Amino acid sequence: MAVSVFDLFKIGIGPSSSHTVGPMRAAQMFVHTLEDSGALAQVARVRAELYGSLGATGKGHGTDKGVILGLMGEAPDTIDAETIEGKLSAVAETSKLSLAGTHGIPFTGKRDIVFYRQALPEHPNGLKLIAFDSSDNEVRRSTYLSVGGGFVVTAGAENGQIIAAPAKLPYHFSSGKELLALCEEHHMSVAQLMFKNELTWRSDKEVVDGLDRIWEVMQACVSRGCRTEGHLPGPLQVKRRAAALYQKLTAREKVDGDRSLADMDWLNLFALAVNEENAGGGRVVTAPTNGAAGIIPAVLHYYSQFSPGATRQGIYDFLLTAAAVGTLYKLNASISGAEVGCQGEVGVACSMAAAGLCAALGGTPPQVEHAAEIGMEHNLGLTCDPVGGMVQIPCIERNAMGAVKAVNAVRMALYGDGTHYVSLDSVIKTMMQTGADMKTKYKETSRGGLAVNIIEC
Repeated sequence: MAVSVFDLFKIGIGPSSSHTVGPMRAAQMFVHTLEDSGALAQVARVRAELYGSLGATGKGHGTDKGVILGLMGEAPDTIDAETIEGKLSAVAETSKLSLAGTHGIPFTGKRDIVFYRQALPEHPNGLKLIAFDSSDNEVRRSTYLSVGGGFVVTAGAENGQIIAAPAKLPYHFSSGKELLALCEEHHMSVAQLMFKNELTWRSDKEVVDGLDRIWEVMQACVSRGCRTEGHLPGPLQVKRRAAALYQKLTAREKVDGDRSLADMDWLNLFALAVNEENAGGGRVVTAPTNGAAGIIPAVLHYYSQFSPGATRQGIYDFLLTAAAVGTLYKLNASISGAEVGCQGEVGVACSMAAAGLCAALGGTPPQVEHAAEIGMEHNLGLTCDPVGGMVQIPCIERNAMGAVKAVNAVRMALYGDGTHYVSLDSVIKTMMQTGADMKTKYKETSRGGLAVNIIEC
């Protein structure tokens, strides 16, 4: 299996890649299958069954909304985020839904979307979609697994979201050791190697345009987060902080004073801004998940605004290198909070961001690998315990902490020559083992950790 930079960085909507974006993609795939088979016109009713973590925290993560939008034929990367509430309100008010945007059926969320805490055997994030005709006979039944980062697997089939063509890649790698060996053998940086691999599927211009688009969406997300005030949706009524912090920092910029930690303040702001946008259902870049979507944009903004030698090529090198490291986690472990806890989301994003920043600052491949290893090593065991099932507490602040760790990991890695004791491969293996040992209640069920030890008010 081969993973593209554009598999790991997807443009979508909040609040969750596995719980919102994945189910939305699955529902869209389902209606497209009905269209392609000529069965769409026969459908009189659709039922969605959500299992495991999707069933336990789906309401707080917007899983039901994602399913409805997907059944309407909408895609996370193209839907106009400003129209989402209107579309959902229309379905709720009329009790009707237009499958694929063309075929109307009766639909009521309370009746047609069912939440089950019991997980399917294949994965903690499972959903079944069933279409019935007017005589209540099944027209089609499909089971999907949302395996993290917006990736969707049809149960029993290969993952169509990952390119199954490793033989085509000029520089195929499946471990950090192999990646470093290829870089040394061909005298290339990690970013150069990733770029060559991307040319398997796209032209030079398409790759560069795609990277530009990712960076543009990240910048727009930070900008929106820095100017949007109020409270986030949901019963917690969490107050947005990024806009007020932005005003404080910009005011301070106009006055001479102690700026010894100014870059750290801005780094926190960038991460908070993105994750408040994500929690509000705005457009974000899944990097590599929505719950951890603020870390890579925050560190990339840190690079572009606080590194004297920052260049556009540095931004490309950052994203390509981060994607190479993300590929290793995707192939050898997991980026699903429901499978391995938040170490698979914030931990992986921290590791990817550290690798990307190290590369952009001129680090060698061994230094890049070291930075990535540090980024994950100090997130091992991180639980996923969203309060109220919302991607808000502790998720938003956790992204700011992850961004800070990533920058510090780079500083530590650049002090040395890349030689270190624990390899990236070892820490990835350890992360997966730790996730397997972690109790289910600490993996995106909202039944452990902070989720049960604070008073919701």
